[in-house]
Amino acid sequence: MIKSKKMLWIALLLFVISTVISFPFPHTSPYGETILSVFNFPIRTVNGLNFIGVFSLILFIASLSFLIRSLKKFHKRAVLVAVILVIVLPQLIVSTYQKTFAAGIDAVYYNVENSNCEFEMVDESTLSGECNFSFENYSSDEVQLTLEFHEDYYSEDDVPMVSLMNNKAPYEVELGGREKKVVKIKTDIDVSNMENHVEGGSASVINIIIKSDEKIRKL
Repeated sequence: MIKSKKMLWIALLLFVISTVISFPFPHTSPYGETILSVFNFPIRTVNGLNFIGVFSLILFIASLSFLIRSLKKFHKRAVLVAVILVIVLPQLIVSTYQKTFAAGIDAVYYNVENSNCEFEMVDESTLSGECNFSFENYSSDEVQLTLEFHEDYYSEDDVPMVSLMNNKAPYEVELGGREKKVVKIKTDIDVSNMENHVEGGSASVINIIIKSDEKIRKL
């Protein structure tokens, strides 16, 4: 079945590297972005092209090429298995780690799909914001953390919305052992000195930063 062990090992190496740099932990963004940010390398082009995503895809395609050339038969099956693994494996590893060995904020699962914020003007100078977040602490120990908001800006015309909630940040959150909890945060924002600001609306899939001692996770 195996035609070339050397090519098979190269395929496995490229697959592992591709998976590691796109690994979504401890932050939601790929692990490769964390490494690049440490060395101040650009992560995206001005057009929004993600270097890590492109590089990871190139490595994965290259690993498939070496995998096919390393086998005598079952090429389609091998490619199918590799595609399934690259889709399922990262989240499976993260979930398993959080539910077994993780401690502190590493054990905190943030259900970003169930997060949302609502904004409305209550008078001419005050914007009211209310956000809901769904957390689950997989560890048996209590976890105390602080929460801040962050949002990405891709052009100078982008108007801050979610990040306005940082006017009273950081917000303290406490999760009991094995606790699943919906956290509600409400604040009034003074927008009298802002030239451009939202006057109402809603947002979902909210990006946040949680901290505990010196540990930080961007989710």
